[in-house]
Amino acid sequence: QVQFVESGGGLVQAGGSLRLSCAASGSTFSSRQIGWYRQAPGKQRAMVALIGASGTSTNYADSVKGRFTISRDNAKKLVYLQMNSLKPEDTAVYYCNAPSLGLRSWGQGTQVTVAS
Repeated sequence: QVQFVESGGGLVQAGGSLRLSCAASGSTFSSRQIGWYRQAPGKQRAMVALIGASGTSTNYADSVKGRFTISRDNAKKLVYLQMNSLKPEDTAVYYCNAPSLGLRSWGQGTQVTVAS
């Protein structure tokens, strides 16, 4: 199994940037697609970005395309989410997870708040 710990969130002004980190444990990390997800107050959790096991394939939600970049370092078992040109609607708790694990167990996430 793989477990995740998210960090790097905070309060930022609109137009600013943040880089989130996701530290993973478990021996199968490097073979799994990993995603960043977010949940805003009163809304369902939604996919933000996905990265394939090797890091060469990525996929983004339309709302973040061109602003967010997902990357990974398999040697360090880390996944990053670089977030630029942040908007108030990006305010949410951000989580990472592996879709192949069924998305049933979640870490505590990291809060991102974008002030207008």
